[in-house]
Amino acid sequence: MGYHVKAEVLNSAKYGNVPQNRERIYIVGFKSKQQFDAFEFPESLSLDKTVSDILDENVDERYYYNKHPLYGQLREAMQSKGTVYQWRRAYVRENKSGVCPTLTANMGTGGHNVPLIKDYKGVRKLTPRECARLQGFPETYKLPKDLPDTKLYKQFGNSVTVSVISRVARQIKKALETKSNDVHRNADKRTGAVLRATT
Repeated sequence: MGYHVKAEVLNSAKYGNVPQNRERIYIVGFKSKQQFDAFEFPESLSLDKTVSDILDENVDERYYYNKHPLYGQLREAMQSKGTVYQWRRAYVRENKSGVCPTLTANMGTGGHNVPLIKDYKGVRKLTPRECARLQGFPETYKLPKDLPDTKLYKQFGNSVTVSVISRVARQIKKALETKSNDVHRNADKRTGAVLRATT
């Protein structure tokens, strides 16, 4: 289609300053070769947020596993607060990287890939709001009240990280502002750039 394309795998923890290990490919295309040449993906950041930073203090009882059949095994294996764990079919896995593993679309249905944490009230899963924070959504973002949690988990699991998209978009804007006498007269009359991020 005449686009010049660049692609890069970016991890949300390194490029979005959110404590989530989420590698996704970002594909950017330009009609203008000069703008393509001017575009650079953002540089990595030092992660200064922890899982503890995104956690709420007062969480509704429905998120706790305290009455779940696996509670005894979870409580015994989950020793650290602020660390994310996962039930892996037959054992509890501690995420030792200090960040949350990749959020998935089916984490609201239960199973082995639900991120779990331990707090002063017991063992619980992350809330939809906490998942929104892990995806870089601002606190002002309103969660739809008419959607059940399972749908919210699915949406956040299928989302791309807002803070990463924002940084890539700023780089696109800089490239688009590049002046050129070389721009083809027959170039697309739209913005001339596309961004695709896959989940």
